Amino acid sequence: MSEQNKSAPLGWNLQHSYSELPAIFHSSVTPTPVTKPRLVVLNKALASTLGLNGETLASDENAELFSGNRLPEGASPIAQAYAGHQFGGFTMLGDGRAILLGEQTTPDGDTFDVQLKGSGPTPYSRRGDGRAALKPMLREYIISEAMNGLGIPTTRSLAVVSTGDSVIRQDIQPGAILTRVASSHIRVGTFEFARAHGQPEDLQALIEYTLIRHFPEGFASENPTLALLEEVISRQAQLVARWMHVGFIHGVMNTDNMSICGETIDYGPCAFMDTYNPATVFSSIDREGRYAYANQPRIALWNLERFAETLVPFLDDAEDKAVELAQNALEGFADQYNDAWLNGMRSKLGLFDSQEEDSILVTEFLGLLYKTKSDYTNSFRALTHYSTGFPDAPLFASAEFADWNQKWSERRNKQHKSEKYVVELMRRHNPNVIARNHRVEEALSAGERGDLAPMERLLKVLASPFEDSAEHTEFSREPGPEFNGYKTFCGT
Repeated sequence: MSEQNKSAPLGWNLQHSYSELPAIFHSSVTPTPVTKPRLVVLNKALASTLGLNGETLASDENAELFSGNRLPEGASPIAQAYAGHQFGGFTMLGDGRAILLGEQTTPDGDTFDVQLKGSGPTPYSRRGDGRAALKPMLREYIISEAMNGLGIPTTRSLAVVSTGDSVIRQDIQPGAILTRVASSHIRVGTFEFARAHGQPEDLQALIEYTLIRHFPEGFASENPTLALLEEVISRQAQLVARWMHVGFIHGVMNTDNMSICGETIDYGPCAFMDTYNPATVFSSIDREGRYAYANQPRIALWNLERFAETLVPFLDDAEDKAVELAQNALEGFADQYNDAWLNGMRSKLGLFDSQEEDSILVTEFLGLLYKTKSDYTNSFRALTHYSTGFPDAPLFASAEFADWNQKWSERRNKQHKSEKYVVELMRRHNPNVIARNHRVEEALSAGERGDLAPMERLLKVLASPFEDSAEHTEFSREPGPEFNGYKTFCGT
């Protein structure tokens, strides 16, 4: 590397507005040093968006920055306190292994949290080691970038470094640290923590901070707290609908994993569904199916109800009126979610307008997918190529599909759009490639051995999942029977 590159500014522009909240919300903490940090992967495109010099950051010595051994210019690290309902039970949590370096202001004036995940114990570690293993950190990098490629709001991954140290989980694994980027790390569980452990003025400060940072227009409304509740409900309805459109299963929808700003956060036991089955669960610890694919909208509402409970005292001075306002807002979730889901499904079927029979048309097609044990993603993508014929598969060979196809054709003909426009709409909403479990595992296994080529190839196609190419077709293939019963783990 040239001397000029060595001296080039890195572009850090860190602020610390969260640290101005009352002291109960955070603790000053220093990352625990690691033995031999090595940069495994750096997201140069994201670095550029953040105003960082990706080329310079990619140097060997700057692995120190992503390990916590050396802090970026202007960093003032803290761990954030929060609580949460985990599988329905309330508990005190907090950043047990994550440290917030600060809030990066981009050249466009946007603000993003920059957080090290796996950087050592904090006051909230609950006897944990505060560390992370390489495989789950690479997994979060892959899945979060896959979601970004699909256009779904998400936290992002800036870098992964290996630490040169080992961590003990089910076995001994190589350690790693992920640098996570988010609009913020404020969660439903942050509000639950304030309600359970703080004073009313603490919760009021959090409400005002969240409004100013994420919903400034709501801060100027007649009832800012109600505006906050309504906006969070709306964003979650939209987000979960978009998960459902692509067959994504979060796997651990605890209230501490629901971001107030409407981004997907925490990629532990998540996965994308292959064969369509509404009861699909991947998480090894979700034995009752609480967070199964079909349950995600219901759980989102349950979480929002917990959020609303924290806000009731600030919705109106009269408790009855406050409860009524909260209930009315929550009742709007079902319509917002259903509209978002059905409109997205219309797009997947090439429908530009709305007709009463659309819901039945969608439901019948999903029923056919379930009956024939068909692949969710590839079946919708096959519909996109309807003008050139359908694959030789049980779904498309069935008499039931022929009947459904006739209804679908008649429905398409009711709208005044050419086939070109219909196909283009479907292409934009039916991905050719998702982060399929067998491909992710292939990339992770190679990555653990130091071979990043499979991961790089996977990330390349995941960045443009709606394209058609030979490489995309290769990555669209369904897994073999050995992936039946695939399970995912939290990584802690």
